[in-house]
Amino acid sequence: MANNELRIPLIRTPGSSSFMKASFNGTNAFLEMYLIATGFLILEGDNLQKLFPEFMIKLGELTLDGKQSFVIITGLLFSALMLLTDLSMLSYISATGVFSCLVIVVSIFCVGAFDGVGFHAKGSVLLNLDTLPTAVGLYIVSFGGHPVIPSIYMSMRDSCQFSKVLVFSFILATLNYMTIAILGYLMYGDGIESEITLNLPTKVSGRVAIYTTLLIPVTRYSLLVAPIATAIEGGLSEKYKNQKPVRLLIRVALLISTVIVACVFPYYESLMAIVGSVFVVSASFLLPCLCYLKISDLNWNWNCEQMGIVGIIVFGILAGVLGTYSSIFELLT
Repeated sequence: MANNELRIPLIRTPGSSSFMKASFNGTNAFLEMYLIATGFLILEGDNLQKLFPEFMIKLGELTLDGKQSFVIITGLLFSALMLLTDLSMLSYISATGVFSCLVIVVSIFCVGAFDGVGFHAKGSVLLNLDTLPTAVGLYIVSFGGHPVIPSIYMSMRDSCQFSKVLVFSFILATLNYMTIAILGYLMYGDGIESEITLNLPTKVSGRVAIYTTLLIPVTRYSLLVAPIATAIEGGLSEKYKNQKPVRLLIRVALLISTVIVACVFPYYESLMAIVGSVFVVSASFLLPCLCYLKISDLNWNWNCEQMGIVGIIVFGILAGVLGTYSSIFELLT
């Protein structure tokens, strides 16, 4: 498809199918980014508690455990970044994500090779059906991030290379995930935590991996929350839309709400599995396939293409329903 065809805006009127699909996709994307931002706070709390296990905050008779304390402290630190309206500097810093992933992989390998952990652990169960739906949700969320794809396309100097960029990015991500998964299984077997950094010893290599993991949310949190704040601002009247105090209030309110959610439901694995089972499945599996079937007007002769589309839809429904149920059950129990 030519680039000029991709940039033709769709005319969406309330009540039309294109309007409803766009509204659903937008809401889905914002909720996905909101929960991932919340997951970043949980990630910070978990890893800081790993480094400082005895830390806690006491306010009179109220005592906050280490994880909750660090989530609140992280929120206070992020508040300074939330005051920025120009996030161009953070966008450049976030581009170091590929380098950060490489540092984490190398650090984990060094822990296994040189810190006495080794690569000899074995799992006792080949396939655990009880946790399989949650695991599928976690696999799916690893390949999410689709809300940022249109921004990537529009910001590219040569948009003709867009397909190559996507293919290269997903291949690189797959290799990175596979490497960490294999290393984690060989090093800790069934004892692997939801975040491998929680298993690592706090020696030099382990600390490098943990500190690098702590750096990633710092560069990503504001970039995730900013589009949500912008969408809220867009729904305000012209009187309040461009007022700086209102914009800051919206961002601070979003920050406080994510901190509260992270303190009430501090379970990174279950939260990310919900994101994968609900939001990534609907936006990346079901909606594209259903829209393709709608616009292509296929004659059903059950060829390979049609069977593949139906297979993706069936898999998406099963993964979404079972993964959501399993994740929410683990989150509430």
